[in-house]
Amino acid sequence: MKRLGIFALSVFLIFFFASCDSGQHPSGYEHADVALMATDAEPPQELTRQPLPQNRRMPGSLVSLQELVNYSFYIWENGAFELPIAGATGWTAIDLPLHTAPSQSSNIITMLAAGQPFTILQESDDWWLVEMADMSGWVTSKLCMINLPDILPSIVYNITNAAHSLFRSSGRYIPNVTGRTLYRARDFNERLGREEYIAPVLYGMARKIGLAQQAALADGNTLVMYEAFRPSASHYIVYNNLHALVSSDRVVHAGMATPPWNTRWFLAAAPYNHQRGTAIDVSLAQINHYQIRVTGDYAFIHISGHSMHQMQTPMHELSIAAVVFRYPVHSRSLTAWREGIFADNATPATILMHRYLTDSGLVPLASEWWHFNDLVHTELAVEHNITGEFFTERTFSRPPVRN
Repeated sequence: MKRLGIFALSVFLIFFFASCDSGQHPSGYEHADVALMATDAEPPQELTRQPLPQNRRMPGSLVSLQELVNYSFYIWENGAFELPIAGATGWTAIDLPLHTAPSQSSNIITMLAAGQPFTILQESDDWWLVEMADMSGWVTSKLCMINLPDILPSIVYNITNAAHSLFRSSGRYIPNVTGRTLYRARDFNERLGREEYIAPVLYGMARKIGLAQQAALADGNTLVMYEAFRPSASHYIVYNNLHALVSSDRVVHAGMATPPWNTRWFLAAAPYNHQRGTAIDVSLAQINHYQIRVTGDYAFIHISGHSMHQMQTPMHELSIAAVVFRYPVHSRSLTAWREGIFADNATPATILMHRYLTDSGLVPLASEWWHFNDLVHTELAVEHNITGEFFTERTFSRPPVRN
């Protein structure tokens, strides 16, 4: 039996929609809760296009393939995002003016503080029309973060630092960190119709992550997101307690500071790229089962079953066991990683995930197999002094509606 990747799914859905126009549909899939296996086709059955129900389905509902003709897959329009940004939650990354129009010369309504949450209503070039409880206006989108689950719902989100932190070093617990909740980042997401983690990144980085996820889906895999934005205050909890452990535990010190590596490779002082919204920590899983769900006028893939691929260490093991390259490579270079030689314990899945993410324009951190940076947008973040001194604890997302 052959596993079904997203390309095969796309072919299937294209055929499905095409056959709808001729009054047929491929059977063998009676609803949109699908195991990733091919099945023998049965004779096509009659299908007539149904009008969109006046009472729209609840966000996150399962949809049958007969009903699917009433919805669109946004990924076919956009190429990277699975749902439109309209209706997604965003945050200002720095203090930003709220304008009356998408122009720097337009009047300023007010100043928004860094970390101000809002709902995105519309995009116009480099501007978003956004809405808060008592006002709306335009902000510069390149200096804002967007919630990844709102636009890339097929990624599996497991933000462990918002639940039970996995951080360890040489297998040792880090006092006041390991097993603790370092910040709140989970909320009921009205767009998805379920509780979901919150995973903000700078808007410019989001497209690159989307391209990497589409490449993974094409192979029957999915990214598993363990962290995106990490608040500055939470980062210092990890930083201070880890460095105290390094000073007191010889095993931990040796595990992080054996040449050519040193402790700075495993946790730098803030502001760090996680605070800037330009870093993610990810792993890779095989898709065992998926569902087609709907929100607003759009359908999307929800991964309902997956198996983690074998990586070289557990997630967030801060030691030389986790290095992806044998030797350090310049962490601020867009190209130095290309000269890196994979570590002896790098697994095939580590290398495959590395390809997905680097092909999309992200840059690996040599010391952590899970960590990838968007260095292009890091330059922007440094220029505008994005420091992540805020929390992103709520979502204000809405189902997307086609204009």
